[in-house]
Amino acid sequence: MKLPKNILLFTVFFSTNLSAQSYKAKIEQHREEYKAEFLKSSNSPLKQKDLAGLRFYEPNEKYKVECTFAATKGGKPFEVPTTSGDSQTYTRFGQLSFQIDGQTHKLTVYRSPSLMNNPLYRDYLFVPFKDQTNGKDTYGGGRYIDLRMREVNGDKVILDFNKAYNPYCAFGDGYSCPIPPKENHLKIAIEAGEKNYSKTGL
Repeated sequence: MKLPKNILLFTVFFSTNLSAQSYKAKIEQHREEYKAEFLKSSNSPLKQKDLAGLRFYEPNEKYKVECTFAATKGGKPFEVPTTSGDSQTYTRFGQLSFQIDGQTHKLTVYRSPSLMNNPLYRDYLFVPFKDQTNGKDTYGGGRYIDLRMREVNGDKVILDFNKAYNPYCAFGDGYSCPIPPKENHLKIAIEAGEKNYSKTGL
């Protein structure tokens, strides 16, 4: 039996709206887990009373992008400068290519040799980046996204900027945070993920 057009439109709208609500709930849950992590580490820059100052963009699926992944062959270790003036060693694991608003952008994925021997983090991948919101709505030193090797599905990777977070340096002094390499400076505004920290909680 063929359904009336208005019923079909309602069904599509309802399904789309339900999906958006479900995605928002997943991001909100992710952010609650992110906040909880600050309370587990003795090295954390934030305590319970400070968590009110964490701010985020509204979840937006536009910034959850499917990327084409190209592995880097024979990537040699190199030094990434940090905010403290020293450096940390990384290798290039691969490159992500994706589109936002019809424009193609690229980000390099890095891997830390020092973490490869740690069973908890041996599959840890690191995507530091800067974009046009830095120094305005977001921390001027850039933001990070974490990935795991299991998230690389052949030549496809889902990169969710709604999960972008600030380095510890955004919250206080005394930390050594990798500075996103120039190859990971995006020429667009990524209005997703974590915003500037607000000490007033506003």
